[in-house]
Amino acid sequence: MSLRTFYEKHLNFSLRTYIEYFISPGIKCKFDIIKTQLPSSKTYPIALDLGCSGNSLLLFLNGVTQSCLLDIAEEPLKYYSQKYKLDYFAIVGKHDTNNLNPINGDIKYLPYRDKSVDLICILDVLEHIRDDNKAIRELSRVLKKEGKIIVTVPYNMNKYTPQDRLIGHFRRYGINKLVALFEKSNLRIVNLFGVYGSLFKLTEIQAKFPEKTEENIIRLRKNYMQNLFFRFIWNVINHVLAFIMKLNVKLGKIRKMYNIGMILEKN
Repeated sequence: MSLRTFYEKHLNFSLRTYIEYFISPGIKCKFDIIKTQLPSSKTYPIALDLGCSGNSLLLFLNGVTQSCLLDIAEEPLKYYSQKYKLDYFAIVGKHDTNNLNPINGDIKYLPYRDKSVDLICILDVLEHIRDDNKAIRELSRVLKKEGKIIVTVPYNMNKYTPQDRLIGHFRRYGINKLVALFEKSNLRIVNLFGVYGSLFKLTEIQAKFPEKTEENIIRLRKNYMQNLFFRFIWNVINHVLAFIMKLNVKLGKIRKMYNIGMILEKN
């Protein structure tokens, strides 16, 4: 099975949408933590999200003029041209003005010019790529001097579980290995932070019932969009659970994290 087919058949990836932030405590936790790591006044004329699925972080960042959305699977990219604007209006109550450019492609062969991008997001993607060295060299190639990269990865091979295997992880990373990989491509770490703490261990339950988990997520998306009372209640639940997850990260030590994040800059 090709990598593209794997992720198009894996509904937890291919069916993600803009509303994941509002229904998933994990995604809200991750996006909120990342947003605190970036200067609120900074602008990014051209930003690139690699492995974006249908719920790109760029949809939630201020200061982005043009959003380039790349994924190896075609199915999630259709969402941006067919249904995204409807979901945005239903939740935000106004028309979306984001300049979105979705494209199907391979992170190891990026269809962008050298030094053309101001910001790159690569969230929970590197661990899915067998040749991560080549992927990182491509990131460095298309990034402008002093451009920024936001990366998140699962942390510590000692925490590798059936859940990692189920969703196509080749590895978990150690901090020293990450630093060495990026330094070889002229990228320096500006900041290191936790993304998911010890509470993330609860997701191992999902690995035992993958089909049921996907069915429940699909049902949750449908109820959230169709039932306003349910949406109100779930917004509260999602906010509280995400707050608990963020607190768990804040109070924990990096070595206890299940996922970590980095902000990198090109020298």
